[in-house]
Amino acid sequence: MACAGPAGGRQRVSMQEHMAIDVSPGPIQPIRLISGYFPHFYPFLEPVLHAPDPQAMLAPAIHSAPQLQPNSEPEGDSDDSTALGTLEFTLLFDADNSALHCTAHRAKGLKPPASGSVDTYVKANLLPGASKASQLRTRTVRGTRGPVWEETLTYHGFTCQDAGRKTLRLCVYEDSRLRRRATPLGELRVPLRKLVPNRARSFDICLEKRRLTKRPKSLDTARGMSLYEEEEMEVEVYGEERGRILLSLCYSSQRGGLLVGVLRCAHLAPMDANGYSDPFVRLSLHPSSGKKSKYKTSVRRKTLNPEFNEEFFYAGHREELAQKALLVSVWDYDLGTADDFIGGVQLSSRASGDRLHHWRECLSRSDRRLELWHLLDSVPPQLDN
Repeated sequence: MACAGPAGGRQRVSMQEHMAIDVSPGPIQPIRLISGYFPHFYPFLEPVLHAPDPQAMLAPAIHSAPQLQPNSEPEGDSDDSTALGTLEFTLLFDADNSALHCTAHRAKGLKPPASGSVDTYVKANLLPGASKASQLRTRTVRGTRGPVWEETLTYHGFTCQDAGRKTLRLCVYEDSRLRRRATPLGELRVPLRKLVPNRARSFDICLEKRRLTKRPKSLDTARGMSLYEEEEMEVEVYGEERGRILLSLCYSSQRGGLLVGVLRCAHLAPMDANGYSDPFVRLSLHPSSGKKSKYKTSVRRKTLNPEFNEEFFYAGHREELAQKALLVSVWDYDLGTADDFIGGVQLSSRASGDRLHHWRECLSRSDRRLELWHLLDSVPPQLDN
């Protein structure tokens, strides 16, 4: 670039001098505005005269226009505005009924990737554990960035041991009709060991970015779970859970026998490629006494938390039943092929822990229904020699 000199000639000015950029090496100093690197012309500002700086004469200086006061409200692209919104919810550990209740109230300040209104829902997962077995979700609230659900999600079969080692993950999703998959807007995680049994606790927590954990390949191969999405890949690290079953036992003095109720199962291991199972329950009393020693419930399709509410009867005196064993097993129904074993439990006088306590309490009292959750074993129940 050239300009007129003092003698009327043309004097060449370098590009660096023209842009008034200091190209001398040195440490990079942070600046609040990128405009500090470049000169601007502000016709509405009056020039300000300053005394010459002796050090400024030794090296080229940056003569930029006076900087404007930055806006106090952060913009959408700044680092200070990374908040994804907040979620209000309430947790209640019902220890008497072995259930965890999560009530999703509302969300505030959601920031969907697209502008305009947003359709959202909340999905809950218990970690660690098979994601589809503990996956619950609310309904979708449409057309607002401050949705109000007021919906309760219940996990049955939740025990004190679960509260001590599990974490509840809540994720807010955008249920867009234009996209095939829902978009996660943010998540949060609550360690459940902080809960006090039978006391509700309310939360109002900021959402964070989605965190993903890959599923071990060994589990995919063993169960044919390759269709799992990446966002569903959180499982037990130290061992798989086969699930649990809620059984009711009652010795009926009027009928003279044992009433066994199969109420529900929870957190069953998935056996099918779609991540679910078609579970049913088999019952057998050993040693067998007659034709009515084996029963089977109906099949519940595509679920890992089936509810049966079916009852079966075994005739016999209390002393006779005390010498026998009740074998309970959960299976995945497969059409045309052999059923897949999910898990089982044995109740008898030779059992231990809750299984022994449940069996003895039932036979020691008449006409009193006792309900108890039992963890399923990974091997079919077998009689001891």
